[in-house]
Amino acid sequence: MYTFSGKLKTFSIALIILGIIGMAYGFLTVPKDTHKIEEILNARHDGHASSLTETGDVNFESHDTHATDSHDADEHKVDSHKAEGHDAHASKDSHQSHLEHVLHQYQNKPWSAFFIAAFFFFMIALLTLVFLAIQWAAQAGWSIVIFRVMEAITAFLLPASFFLLLFLVLSTLDFNHLFVWMSHDAASDPVLVEKAPWLNKTGFLIRSFIFVTGWNIFRFFIRRNSIALDKAGELKIYKRNFNIAVGFLGFFIVTELFFVFDLTMSLDPHWYSQLYPFYVFASMIVTAITTVLIMTVYLKSKGFLPNVNQSHIHDLGKFMFGFSIFWAYFFFDQFMLQWYSNIPEDSVYWIPRLLGSYQILFILMLVFSFVLPFLLLIGSDFKKVSGIIVGAGLLIIIGHYIDIFMLISPATVGDSWSFGIPEISSFIFFLGLFIFVVFNALTKAPLQAKGNPFMKESEHFHYYNL
Repeated sequence: MYTFSGKLKTFSIALIILGIIGMAYGFLTVPKDTHKIEEILNARHDGHASSLTETGDVNFESHDTHATDSHDADEHKVDSHKAEGHDAHASKDSHQSHLEHVLHQYQNKPWSAFFIAAFFFFMIALLTLVFLAIQWAAQAGWSIVIFRVMEAITAFLLPASFFLLLFLVLSTLDFNHLFVWMSHDAASDPVLVEKAPWLNKTGFLIRSFIFVTGWNIFRFFIRRNSIALDKAGELKIYKRNFNIAVGFLGFFIVTELFFVFDLTMSLDPHWYSQLYPFYVFASMIVTAITTVLIMTVYLKSKGFLPNVNQSHIHDLGKFMFGFSIFWAYFFFDQFMLQWYSNIPEDSVYWIPRLLGSYQILFILMLVFSFVLPFLLLIGSDFKKVSGIIVGAGLLIIIGHYIDIFMLISPATVGDSWSFGIPEISSFIFFLGLFIFVVFNALTKAPLQAKGNPFMKESEHFHYYNL
């Protein structure tokens, strides 16, 4: 049985406490009115970027030294904010409208930071459940010795669901301005009016609760049958979990599409891509597999998981490598099709990421998510070296966190983005909670799964590099 070490538990609790303090600071220090925004913009105009520390942020927009630049860079939002009217310099009213828009961006920052971290860790737990279900449905033998690691990660699905659903409920109650289609101004936008039968608060919440509840129910039964198989070792329990896993995968394939449409793509309601949910899936499945690998290597280094050998680590590395290419394919496919079509509505999504203030993050995302992992993992021998494969895994996790950040932030905070106290605090809060829940779940059952008819195959699994 695994014992949750006191040092690791203390570390996770410290992260949670620091995260809570930082998030509270972020919410309490946001600008309250347009007068404060005007002061911030004037400070930028004067080149006194240090005044931004009053909001608790370290802003990376060093090139933005003029207040008017902030407005110009926000022009890509025109299609999703029709009510803002004409150019901000045309009249006093439009200038006030621009100030209110920037105010909403600053007020969105702590909410957006919380949403990004909650969604990221929620999807790690969910996609780990998908990977586990694939093992059951495929009747895989090699991965049985790491079933408990995957089951422990999926334990985070329930607390992550609570925080994510709480955020969605508060969003529908107008606690933030993240979802443009939820605002009162949406009634004056013909595109949003046309999409209102789907993009409405009631349907949004109902669908989210159904999807998240369904995933948690499937997780509960898969975990319960896995523990029951340890005790009874009956083939009927194995078959039962096989059927549940197949049913879950069918349910997930459909619900993930609409879940991603609702939560992230609807942030840019005038832009759409049919490849978008597959792109998000690819981004998070490789992150989930990477998390499984890093936890497996960690437990192995502490003397646990004696039946895990280099071949198991190597195969996880192959999945990391393969899904990194899979993600790069969807990234290029989505970009290439929209670049080739040259439709103005599509540029709303790509301009801030390719040419705007997110350009440096865009480059880092590609380097961390694909270029470096590709170079580090392309060699078969490298996948057997723990240091190299863990290093590549950390790069992948950082890269795909940036990816999720860029899926959400341009639509919610625009050019007011930063990696400051709210962003860092939200991440470490969910990281601490993730460590606490997952490693606590490891203590609830033996790390060696029993009763599986393919256990011998897993214990004697070896990869031969021909």
